[in-house]
Amino acid sequence: MSRRTPALIAAAVLLPLALTACSTPKGDEPTGNKAAAKSDGFPYTVTNCGVTTTFKAPPKRVVTMNQHVTEIMLELGLTKSLVGTAYLDDKVLPKYEKDYASVPVIAKEYPSYEQILATNPDFVYGGYASAFAAGDGRGREALKKSGIETRLNTESCAKADTPMETLYEEVREVGRTFGVTDRAEAWIKQAEVDNAATAKKLKDLKALPVFVYDSGDKTAFTAGGKGIGNELIKRAGGTNIFADLDKSFGDASWENVVARKPEAIVIYDYGSTTVEQKKKRLLSDPALADVPAIKNKRFAVMPLSDAVLGVRVPAAVEKLAAQLHPAATTS
Repeated sequence: MSRRTPALIAAAVLLPLALTACSTPKGDEPTGNKAAAKSDGFPYTVTNCGVTTTFKAPPKRVVTMNQHVTEIMLELGLTKSLVGTAYLDDKVLPKYEKDYASVPVIAKEYPSYEQILATNPDFVYGGYASAFAAGDGRGREALKKSGIETRLNTESCAKADTPMETLYEEVREVGRTFGVTDRAEAWIKQAEVDNAATAKKLKDLKALPVFVYDSGDKTAFTAGGKGIGNELIKRAGGTNIFADLDKSFGDASWENVVARKPEAIVIYDYGSTTVEQKKKRLLSDPALADVPAIKNKRFAVMPLSDAVLGVRVPAAVEKLAAQLHPAATTS
């Protein structure tokens, strides 16, 4: 869980965010290059989590750290740009398996600075703030000094509570960075259609109080009110009982779980602890015996990669809605 610890998330939230994109102003480039610049969209300047970068051309040698950003690259057809990847939480989607298998895995979890440099990258794309932990030598500034540009998934630094729009902007900016704007916009358009279809099925339904159980024993590590996890629950016809937790992930007391009476529990599936082990822990805790979701054994399951800012989200909303409101989604 080191990649999503509350301390790291809180630090990431404090980073400034300016989701901006601009092209070179008229008159700043030689006349002979104007047509080419207009056609390929470069130079392209973007500010990402406080770091401003100007790309004169798409990056050619990319390392991704964390599954959800790897899958964004694969979804946008950028497999050939990848020279290395690291840190899966669970299996990649079947549609990505062949492309993923063609990319060298340079570390099971986070690679060292030396492992990154060994791939000779010109760009590193991280999913969580911990991907660029300065104390581990992978800070964005250190990579920049080595001539390597970087991007951090904006869930780690977004201030505004508009997670679906943040997702669209993430995909849009990655598309612009790699010169595949048409692919990015096509994905966004389809995502909007899919989200609207799920919303139509759930129209006028009463929201179900939901508790997310990620992990934890003495306390419950859960989804807070920031980030795409909370948005997923809302769009799937639920109400996150810890939406008042001002971060994407954080710890909550079991006493508060009991007091807030969730009617369903969403279990995040990843890592060495199985879903069945997590269910057993919850069902065997006498302190939780009167929680409605426990009494009725009402569980939903989501792979962790469904619940972070990546291209799985629209389908994940539909899948979660089907578990929380099966009658509405199958009619």
